[in-house]
Amino acid sequence: MARRAFFGALAGALLGAVAARAAYTAFTRKPPVGDAETWTRTNHRGEPITLLEGPAFVAGAGAAAAVIPGLPAKVRAAVLLAAVGSGGLGAYDDLYGATSSKGFKGHLSALAKGEVTSGAVKILGIGVTGLAAAALTSRGPVDTVINGALVAGGANLANLFDLRPGRAVKVGLLTGAPVLAMSLYRDDPVSAALAALPMGAAAALLPEDLGERAMLGDAGANALGALLGLAATITLGRPGRLAVLGTVVALTAASEKISFTRVIAGNPVLNRIDMLGRRPVEQASVKR
Repeated sequence: MARRAFFGALAGALLGAVAARAAYTAFTRKPPVGDAETWTRTNHRGEPITLLEGPAFVAGAGAAAAVIPGLPAKVRAAVLLAAVGSGGLGAYDDLYGATSSKGFKGHLSALAKGEVTSGAVKILGIGVTGLAAAALTSRGPVDTVINGALVAGGANLANLFDLRPGRAVKVGLLTGAPVLAMSLYRDDPVSAALAALPMGAAAALLPEDLGERAMLGDAGANALGALLGLAATITLGRPGRLAVLGTVVALTAASEKISFTRVIAGNPVLNRIDMLGRRPVEQASVKR
């Protein structure tokens, strides 16, 4: 029985969940920046929704990483850097971002014309923090580049799914599960804790997301993807990491041409998973 990994995963999931819920409660009383209105946006139904779920995820994951027992110092630092770096840059885009340029191609095209968008700052910044986090846990320059690309790519891809209630969290849980299973199989408590931490924090905030009271936004989605990417870099061998990175790159490229929402809605299985726990599409707005 993989006892060490089991207890590592349990610690990561529980600490992540408790810290994320505590942070959400604290931030809804006193936001980290500005007031409640600063973080309020309009969702796909045209209803007001708060982005404070994102900072709560970042703060909760960071706090949990700081106290999880048994993590090597460099791994702990990498987790904090990936979460706070990608989450902070995502929060910057949430609060100050413009919508004139969209997608990877849009932001980089604007940058080529001399226009520095908030999205371009986020993309480049997450690339730098991803490499920095990977450098702390990788062996050699080649692995650092692969792992850094996986952390940054995971951060960007997770954000592409944050378009409907609970979707980014569900994708995070589904993609994190195989990494966690591999960690348990190998009885590796460090990688098990790293995989379980963001999954626990995200799951704890899922009711707010599904209830359409809050959403991850760029801050939370970027941090969730970055942490899952980091867990994958520590758990998988190079062939596995390259396969995951190729999938991330392919999906990111596909997002420039197709709508994930349309693809999901057109597939009965994916649509059922996507709608699980959500209000029906036709349901009228209710007061909360």
